[in-house]
Amino acid sequence: MTKTTDLSQLDLNSTYTYADYLSWQFDDAIELIKGKIMAMSPAPSSEHQSIVTNLGGVLYNFFYKKPCKLFYAPFDVRLYDRKKSIVANIDIYSVVQPDLCVICDKTKIDSKGCLGSPDWVIEILSRGNSKKEMQLKYQLYQESGIKEYWLVYPGEKAVHQFVLDDQTEKYQLLAMYSGEDIATPQLFPDCQIDLREVFEDDSE
Repeated sequence: MTKTTDLSQLDLNSTYTYADYLSWQFDDAIELIKGKIMAMSPAPSSEHQSIVTNLGGVLYNFFYKKPCKLFYAPFDVRLYDRKKSIVANIDIYSVVQPDLCVICDKTKIDSKGCLGSPDWVIEILSRGNSKKEMQLKYQLYQESGIKEYWLVYPGEKAVHQFVLDDQTEKYQLLAMYSGEDIATPQLFPDCQIDLREVFEDDSE
């Protein structure tokens, strides 16, 4: 059997599973969204990394010695339709690496990452993110039952906060924060995030 060591060996129009993902042996950073390969940006910008560091630092301090755990990318999150049972790697068609995620159910955490939905996912947009990719992720996170989803816009210094409605099982846009605001996750109301600190760039 030929080893898959380069992304060019794969048919990007085909549908793949987590079992396929585990068999690949190349350096390209990718995600699987409903079986389709999504190549990730080769390297995040310094602006992106600064926001991850600043926001991650705030969240690390908040969740330190608390039951819920914070994880940074690269960290595989295997998602599946919550209305279906999951029995094997061949039944998983989505593997993503959110910039930041918070997981409260420790049974979902294993040696390979997270199996199932984190409680809170934060994605920081990069220039390499396509509109299609972000729409697919929005739908995937919604279908997977991720309770809270934040989209961070570095250029605009803004955060959009989406919260899953229990009745409709659809995301509601709860708040749009600017870089001057104090942002508060609905899941963790004691967590007060000063966005001036998040968007602060020491290199300026």
